[in-house]
Amino acid sequence: MTQSIASPRTRATGSLSRRMILIAAAWITLLLTGGGFALDRVLASAVTQNADDQLEYVMTALIVSSEIGPDGEVIFTREAAEQRFLEPGSGLYWQVSAPGREPFASRSLWDRRLAYGTPHRDRGIHSYDSRQFPDERLRVVERDVQLPGSPVRWRFQVAQSRAGLDAQIAVLRRTLVRSFALLALGLIVLAALQTFYGLWPLRRVRAEIARMRAGQTDRVSDAMPEEVQPMVEELNALIAHNERQAEEARRHAGNLAHALKTPLTVIMNAATAQADDLADTVIREARTMRRQVDHHLARARAVGRRGSAHSRAEVWPSVESVERAVGRLYRHVRIDTDGPHDLAVHVERQDLDEMLGNLIENAAKYGG
Repeated sequence: MTQSIASPRTRATGSLSRRMILIAAAWITLLLTGGGFALDRVLASAVTQNADDQLEYVMTALIVSSEIGPDGEVIFTREAAEQRFLEPGSGLYWQVSAPGREPFASRSLWDRRLAYGTPHRDRGIHSYDSRQFPDERLRVVERDVQLPGSPVRWRFQVAQSRAGLDAQIAVLRRTLVRSFALLALGLIVLAALQTFYGLWPLRRVRAEIARMRAGQTDRVSDAMPEEVQPMVEELNALIAHNERQAEEARRHAGNLAHALKTPLTVIMNAATAQADDLADTVIREARTMRRQVDHHLARARAVGRRGSAHSRAEVWPSVESVERAVGRLYRHVRIDTDGPHDLAVHVERQDLDEMLGNLIENAAKYGG
């Protein structure tokens, strides 16, 4: 009964697709949130400015139709056309006032009065929100005007309840939030689809590798995008290199078996014949077999390391190690070493030690 050996699994560091989708979702949410806040401010300001323009138009009409009466008070040559000025608590009010004078107000204010506040240094139009009425927030537009025939600076004020204005802004805000939420969802779904489609070639590479493990193919032959194709080419090159190594190993194993066949035959014949020099024959043939084994193992190791980019050894530690070993054998020889300490070569450490050992030992033995 055969038992499959599971290959060791490396620990995954998370899903690449999930990471890309989360980054896209965070960036989309950040951009749309910032853009939504900015657009909300712009729309709210536009709605408020439109309301202020309407109040300014009404206030300008009041100023144009006003004049100073015989008693020095402000009178209107014509009534305001807006019906809500005549309805108490309608939400639209006007008032004319001055320091030390009784305010002249619309019937809609009834028994309430708008706050005069501090005098303005200019004669421009001022608009602001007011909470002077506990049950009603107001949007107030006012202007200080000096009418002909009067030394007094009269303050004309037109106010409107913010309830309707806030309702318009709330509708716009809800529409904005829903639209941006739907847009964010659509963009995140698009990012997920893009990620899935973009990483599809990697899934194809994985499927091809699984087919190679199952013996259905020996190369990744499907055409890949230009970003993935170099990885596929390197993978195919690695597979070809491993196949060459395996073929070299099989050939050396066959050569080793063939080389050991003759010494083993000699030993068996000597043992069968019970030759007097059996011990010498065994020792002689065993030495021959040892040389053959060492020779083929060395060649197999050299072939196995050929062309491998994974082997890397620092030169200077090997030089120092060999220098100490040779120095103990040849105490009368002084060995001088020089060169960059960060030099490295693509070779195994034991192979480098062996090469340097032979070189330095020969230099110490025959160098004079």
